[in-house]
Amino acid sequence: MKRQKVKGKRQIEKSKGKGEKAKGKLKSQKSRVKGQKIKVKIKGKLIPQYQSELAAGCDLCADITKPVIIKPGTVCIVPTGIKLEIPQGYEAQVRPRSGLALRHGIGILNAPGTIDADYRGEVRVILFNFGTKPVTIKRGDRIAQMIFASVVQAEFIRSHRLNRTERGKGGFGHTGR
Repeated sequence: MKRQKVKGKRQIEKSKGKGEKAKGKLKSQKSRVKGQKIKVKIKGKLIPQYQSELAAGCDLCADITKPVIIKPGTVCIVPTGIKLEIPQGYEAQVRPRSGLALRHGIGILNAPGTIDADYRGEVRVILFNFGTKPVTIKRGDRIAQMIFASVVQAEFIRSHRLNRTERGKGGFGHTGR
């Protein structure tokens, strides 16, 4: 008979057979997750952190010396103090944090922002206050999340004719509400 218990970040698996003593095997939950990892070199003090074991995005924090007030309807570029070396074939995407959007109306104006593998400057986030009240950002506040994704570049081929489709030229709103 097999029985599984989950305790914290480890899974304990016990099996008992006829005349056998209980055998305990420890298996990290991380070893059960079939996720791909890439190595990203980073320079800076406020290293992005994943807030849960299976989080897709890591949080970017504000690296500012004085609090910044973002008034309603205004844009603010907030530095993170980090520089990245992303492996060739990948990009980083900077996306809004849902909690900031829900509670304060803060979003990222060009979401998702793209950080190319050959960019070596400081990562900065373009925040916009869609809300009705000013929002104060302080040093260390989590202001955005960063996702890494593989990149495919297109090879463009000139053509005088494109294959027809059922959709055709149907654009914005062509399928109705």
